[in-house]
Amino acid sequence: MHTQPTLATRFANSTRVLRSEQPLDEEQMRRAAPSIFAEGKHASRSERYTYIPTIDVLRGLRREGFEPFMVAQGLSRIEGKAEFTKHLIRLRHHREGSGQVSTRPEANEIILINSHDGASSYQMLAGLFRFVCCNGLVCGQVVEDIRIPHKGNIQGEVIEGAFRVLDGFEAVEASTDAMKAIELKPAEEQAFATAALALRFGERGEGQPPAPVTAAQLIEARRFEDVGHSLWTTFQRVQENALRGGQPGRSVQGRRIRTREVASIDRGVSLNRALWLLAEEMRKLKG
Repeated sequence: MHTQPTLATRFANSTRVLRSEQPLDEEQMRRAAPSIFAEGKHASRSERYTYIPTIDVLRGLRREGFEPFMVAQGLSRIEGKAEFTKHLIRLRHHREGSGQVSTRPEANEIILINSHDGASSYQMLAGLFRFVCCNGLVCGQVVEDIRIPHKGNIQGEVIEGAFRVLDGFEAVEASTDAMKAIELKPAEEQAFATAALALRFGERGEGQPPAPVTAAQLIEARRFEDVGHSLWTTFQRVQENALRGGQPGRSVQGRRIRTREVASIDRGVSLNRALWLLAEEMRKLKG
């Protein structure tokens, strides 16, 4: 009996996002991220730019066992450019277990980024998805990023790159296990959150207004499963609060506000990566 996937859809000012508990089909992806299906390159691209629709690459990846569970697309105010903008797809391979029911707290995901307007080459990053909070992480520099320019045998190189990222998840698992085994003292949690606060809202010098929230707020748990003092649980609380927003705070003018979610694809990836690197540095100090 076929069951419909549970979908989570968000339309922010700068990005459309769609995630499912089961693999997304092409019609679902087309509605949320039509640039995946762009029928040609943007007019600004030269003859040297090899155009292959992202959907063709995805179909090749699907034949090799990779399934998409999340898509996102950046928007554009420039007329005629919206169909070519940057898009992001998070995929899982069947050997990692891609069904709806999982006994693991996280799923390994390969993050594929591309555009057809010159803003991005094909990029592949290692990621983790936490089932308990439906949160997607970017695994710092544990696995080397792969970038493929728009020339040559793009589909073959992307598929080869996906398997290279997949083979690197043993290192990711070792890193996460090490974080889970390290306990932080309250002062160390505060130090981690203070550094994360600067990454999220920028450094605050003397005479500048404070960040809209405090480091202590970034450490707050949103659910029982994230209560604890391990480096991993601290990292997860800080990461979710920093990227998802929704925390009460004060604007520069002193008004009561709630922090905004990080919606931009580029900003989301860079901040996610920076927080993972911060956690890795803490792990090395404690290890």
